[in-house]
Amino acid sequence: MLRRRDLGILASLAATATGAQAQPAWPDRQLRWMVGYPPGGASDIFARLLGRQISARINHPVVVENRPSGGAIVATEAVVRAPADGYTLLHVDNGVMVYNPALYNRLPFDPDRDLTSVGFIGRFPLLLLVRGESPIQNFAEILAASHTRALTYATPAVASPHHMAMEVLKRRSGLQATHVPYRGMPAVMQDLLGGQVDCAIADVTNATPFLADRRARGLLVLGEARTPRAPDTPTGLEIGLPGTVCYGWQGLAVAAGTPAPLVARLGELLNEAIQTPEAQRQFADTGAEAVLRTPSQMAEFVREENAIWRPLIRELGIRLDG
Repeated sequence: MLRRRDLGILASLAATATGAQAQPAWPDRQLRWMVGYPPGGASDIFARLLGRQISARINHPVVVENRPSGGAIVATEAVVRAPADGYTLLHVDNGVMVYNPALYNRLPFDPDRDLTSVGFIGRFPLLLLVRGESPIQNFAEILAASHTRALTYATPAVASPHHMAMEVLKRRSGLQATHVPYRGMPAVMQDLLGGQVDCAIADVTNATPFLADRRARGLLVLGEARTPRAPDTPTGLEIGLPGTVCYGWQGLAVAAGTPAPLVARLGELLNEAIQTPEAQRQFADTGAEAVLRTPSQMAEFVREENAIWRPLIRELGIRLDG
């Protein structure tokens, strides 16, 4: 016969099993993928593309919600305040995970504390461009020109990866140029081609059509290797400029406190989605580079980025909220 202690253990196990059965399997409804930028941009395009691939694997919709705002703060806050149950995802990038704490005195969240990394999506090589009609043919020539006359360079925003990359390049090379920030890459390219600015930093996705028809010329790739979209353009490393590897990048995160098994499963789904033929075509067409990382690898990458970029932003004195 069972002793009273044994009966108590059996009752406890039965209650645990009943509770486990009462928990619905994840997922049992649609997922929300929050994007802090307007429809049509690179973040939105990749969110919708990968969301479709994940949806096909979990048999539930993945609905992309665009909540544009400066620094993607509105979308980030929505995810931080949502239940940490794996149903609300955040499209993240350099700004969301790395730059914002150094740019804003007051944030309604702390990405280091309130977000958990799920995985990496891809990175976007950045290029230094001049218009196709410019007499400047290479980086040595623009470097020399910057010491004889005042040059200007355009980026799509203050504290964008493009802006940060150019500031690093200036420090590593001695290039002198004044920043002219715009609202988005279309305006940058319009004024570059119109001669309103001397040069620009563009991500490969936006630069490709202008390089292809020779309306723009690449002087330098700020990456680890040349990009197939500009095979004749050398990297900073090639011309003897160490420390000039800078990318725009995108990834995925969820609210802190999301159970580790769900984070791991989301990471697996993301990596599976990135490796589908449709996604690989999109990466190839845009010049973006797919990168697979586990949640822990993504978290370590973000820590490394923080150590590089937050001190630089503070050194430059860039603030976006006064």
